[in-house]
Amino acid sequence: MDAQTRKMAQLLDNDQFLEKVGVSMGSDAVLMKGRPSWHDITITDLEPDNGLLVTHINQTQDLLRAQNRKMRSSEVQTTEEWLRNHSLESMQLTLEDLLKKGNIVLNARNATEQIEFAAKTVVNFESKLSEAIELYHQRIQWLLEDSRKVFGLIKGNKVGLLVDVSDISCEPRLFEFQKDLLCLIDEQLCYKKQLYFLSFGTEISSLWENPTNVNVRILDEARQWVQELQPSGGCNLLKALKKVLTMRELNSLVLIVGSCPDQSSEILSDYIQQCTVGRKLLIHTITYECSNHVPPAVLKNLAEVVGGRYHCYSSKSENYDSSDVYLLLCESQKAKNILSSIKETFQGRIGDSVIGRVQDISKEFTKLMPASFLPKPPKHEEPLVIQMPSFLAKTSAAWLKTNGLKAKKLSLYQVLAPNAFSPVEEFVPILQKTVSSTLHEKAMMQFEWHDGTVKNVHVDPPILYDYQKQLDRMVRTYERRIDWLSIASRRIWGTVCERRVVILVDISVTNSLYIIHIQHSLRLLLEEQMSNKDFFNIIAFGSDIKSWKPEMVPSNPENLQSAWRWVLSLQCKGSRNFMSALRRAVEVDLKDKDKHVSQGLYLLTTGVPDQEMHAVSTYVADVCGGCDLQLHVCLFSVNGFDPNGIIPSRYASPNETASTFREIAHAANGRFHWFGETGIYESDDISIIVSEMEKAVNYSQKNIKDNHEGEKNAALKALTWRPTSAKAEIPPPQPIKEWTQTSVKKKHKSRKQSQISLSVFYIDKGKNVGAVYRKYPKKKSMRRSVPVATLPKEEEICSSKEWLNKYSIKKLKLDLPRIMFGPNCVHQKKMVESLHKKVSAKYCTIFPSVEINGIVKHLQFQPKELEDYVEQMERVLRCYIRRIQWLLSGSRRLFGTILETKVCILIDTSGSMDPYLQQVTKELTSLIWEQLRKNNARFNLLKFADDIDTWQEFLVEATDETCHDAVQWVSKFQAHGNTCVLKALQKAFCFQDLEALYVLTDGKPDTSCSLILKEVEKIRKKQTIKIHTISFNCSDRRANEFLKKLASQTGGRYHRCIGDMDGQLAAHRMLTEGFDDDDDPVFPFFEGDDLKKLAQEVAKARSFLMQAKSFRLLLEKWNLDQKDNSFFKKNPQVTSQYKTSH
Repeated sequence: MDAQTRKMAQLLDNDQFLEKVGVSMGSDAVLMKGRPSWHDITITDLEPDNGLLVTHINQTQDLLRAQNRKMRSSEVQTTEEWLRNHSLESMQLTLEDLLKKGNIVLNARNATEQIEFAAKTVVNFESKLSEAIELYHQRIQWLLEDSRKVFGLIKGNKVGLLVDVSDISCEPRLFEFQKDLLCLIDEQLCYKKQLYFLSFGTEISSLWENPTNVNVRILDEARQWVQELQPSGGCNLLKALKKVLTMRELNSLVLIVGSCPDQSSEILSDYIQQCTVGRKLLIHTITYECSNHVPPAVLKNLAEVVGGRYHCYSSKSENYDSSDVYLLLCESQKAKNILSSIKETFQGRIGDSVIGRVQDISKEFTKLMPASFLPKPPKHEEPLVIQMPSFLAKTSAAWLKTNGLKAKKLSLYQVLAPNAFSPVEEFVPILQKTVSSTLHEKAMMQFEWHDGTVKNVHVDPPILYDYQKQLDRMVRTYERRIDWLSIASRRIWGTVCERRVVILVDISVTNSLYIIHIQHSLRLLLEEQMSNKDFFNIIAFGSDIKSWKPEMVPSNPENLQSAWRWVLSLQCKGSRNFMSALRRAVEVDLKDKDKHVSQGLYLLTTGVPDQEMHAVSTYVADVCGGCDLQLHVCLFSVNGFDPNGIIPSRYASPNETASTFREIAHAANGRFHWFGETGIYESDDISIIVSEMEKAVNYSQKNIKDNHEGEKNAALKALTWRPTSAKAEIPPPQPIKEWTQTSVKKKHKSRKQSQISLSVFYIDKGKNVGAVYRKYPKKKSMRRSVPVATLPKEEEICSSKEWLNKYSIKKLKLDLPRIMFGPNCVHQKKMVESLHKKVSAKYCTIFPSVEINGIVKHLQFQPKELEDYVEQMERVLRCYIRRIQWLLSGSRRLFGTILETKVCILIDTSGSMDPYLQQVTKELTSLIWEQLRKNNARFNLLKFADDIDTWQEFLVEATDETCHDAVQWVSKFQAHGNTCVLKALQKAFCFQDLEALYVLTDGKPDTSCSLILKEVEKIRKKQTIKIHTISFNCSDRRANEFLKKLASQTGGRYHRCIGDMDGQLAAHRMLTEGFDDDDDPVFPFFEGDDLKKLAQEVAKARSFLMQAKSFRLLLEKWNLDQKDNSFFKKNPQVTSQYKTSH
């Protein structure tokens, strides 16, 4: 090392020098060359610098380098630390903060509370939210740059670095790994105060014996050490931790792992926690380029247990799982939710103020916090605040008996009846036959009556307008009724109308997370609706039955308070023994049900009971028949079965559960009420009011439509006569000149032309003939309009190939080139001999032209038609994307869609499946309930490794009992041995009536792939059975190719679960952000047949959509140019003046 280099090294390694030039060292940084952004350097300007304080060239360069830094100290903070000053709460940008800025006012019109905001306040709040979202995105962008993208943000100033050099981690990508580590040293570690490097494989190797102060020489040694790293056996992380945790000087520990550690995460986390007791040590775990998901899961769990941070990096995916990025994404999404809620809620504007109903704002607030739809109030365990209802509650059906349209005599037929007349038929002697009266359309109109007959109706417009006003008032009354039903305890229970009430409450173990919600629901009911009842009781049921009182007791304040104290002691246990609770209520509390009236059972539950539903329905219909007893069901939806939680004894999807309880409630003459954490999903009380509202709106619109059509048709009629009264009479004759000649001429016209129909009749006076036009010619358009796409309302269980045979762009006739460019659209030139050149057609310039695949074609569409095409194509795209979301949800994500009804599922349980077997069993449990049970399939299960084991010896019906038995069998899976695919297929082919096999495996079979294909082909000559293959966590290209060939050869489908999270994110962004950009977002490369075909169709549809939008812009520009040219042609003086001036 020469003198100049030595001097530079000493200079940069001297802290005292740095302090002299005005650079103060933060706890996490040392001034070095190439310091990145967002660091902790602060410049101390003790006195003005005139540029003459420092003379040495190296000192001057260092000083200028330090002064050019403009980053704040907060920029090197972790996201958790950064959000302490930049979260929505700290910046006061939550919905609660906005509500504090408004004033509550009372609307005198409908007596509802409203919050009034200044328009400027809401606009400023929205602006600040948008700025916060942009700030979060900038922070995320910064975190995904340079070495932070690969390793995350390294915190601490005394850092220990543990590097995994196992064979699995380093051999495939050693060069890239070394390159990334060098970038980490140059961009982040070079600014630390002390460093300690250690590599670990089967054995460990450290660069230095102890943590060493950072200087130029130390950094050179670190770079040299990185370049000499070599693969070394396994991944003994525990041995490395034992070495590094003895060094008390370190305050930050960075673990870089590329393979699964030899020890479990429980052992590692326990050891770290024991060694760091009473010591502040930052743990930062990093997974680098892992080929499977086990190492990221292990390291992520380790970081969460020890309170550290994690970062998962893969160059093949843009989806970075990082604790820093995750927190920012959550905060950004929270801000977006608040922003959309503000736009949806505050719609009314009065002057410079914004009005929003308190109820609507509270609904939006609950959307942002789904878990707190029934929040625990501050005084949850205090005594009840009992309210006495001011009026008797009624069901909506009973309420409509006095407030419905029919009760108020506002039915359309009631209004029209006084002026409605049936058509008259009389015998005309001169014609010797019976004829019907002819309706004069300007005096009366024909109206179809409720019994199917047609009547002639005459109503004056003032009567119709007054009728519409009364309908509008009734609609507002119904809206207030719905608002009243949607608040307080009625939002959960509906209206409790009976005088004698028994409440049945589901406290099964699956409701453990919702016990506070259930208790709060009961509190609201006891406070608001039970004080005016005669008798009541509460029965809670899990596996056992708990009754508050042996029998019903009077509903007085003392009993209500006692019931509430009992409710607070409830705990969730067991399953749902609903039948025993129902029997207890009917046989004890309601044993004299035939002697009393107005009795009701109110059931609050979250899922299907233990007993068969047909048995429950039969019993309910029997006990509620012949007496005044109703069973009302209040279904609390908790988003179905959680595979990671407690498995219920009986499972049904939310829709199936709702359908079952709806049937039970109606069989017992009761009402069905379905609600969840985000609001009311279905309510009989609300539905009947909505139906009455729709009837009122329909009556009003029918009046407007019929009245306007009558006036329009009257203006077009040749007859102008109007009777002096509402009585229908035969109109006087109208002279029609040359009628005979006209009728003769019509014979010579083309058959395609519309015929004009005349009604001819004799009048009473003399033998004159009258005629009335009955049919007018209709205009026909020869242009081919954009077809309206007919799309499915619900997802169909079929393959993507079959689905696209019905709903592809081609089948929907939305192929853009076929619609816009026919053979007549091609721009052609013809050779003119006199001119000796080719010229275009005479009218060629009146159509705009574009070049398509090298051929010039003319656009013969109008912008409005292109707008229609864009609208239809966006509808189709949304349908496609919802289909992809459906395919990526539930058990279809891993297994695909089960199409057949007689199937066998083959599961690979070889030794290589051991890390994933728990995940597979959970997904298989979901498959059994979600697809096999729901579709009433006949199925069997088979697991294969060295040996073959089947669940049953034949296909069995998917009932609740068989599905429970199958789940129990699946839960006992253990991984071991090899992958004997051929034996498994031969065994499965022995099952009778089999239609398809679904084979899930994670790698190549033990036998020859070609042998398996030949044997399968031999077997299929005897019986045609499809084989659908599922590649699970398999990165072996040849193994995946074998599975593709096996599926293709047997007419099955190949499915691989990869890129599902990226696909869900891309689909969500498309549905929320629209399709303005053709390149962003895009779906990942799906390898499975179903997803691949749909993704290709989406790409094709987006291409057509972008073309249509560009053509529309071209046409609009071309039309604007044509208007400008026509203006100059019509005004030659303007043209001459324009030329003169130019």
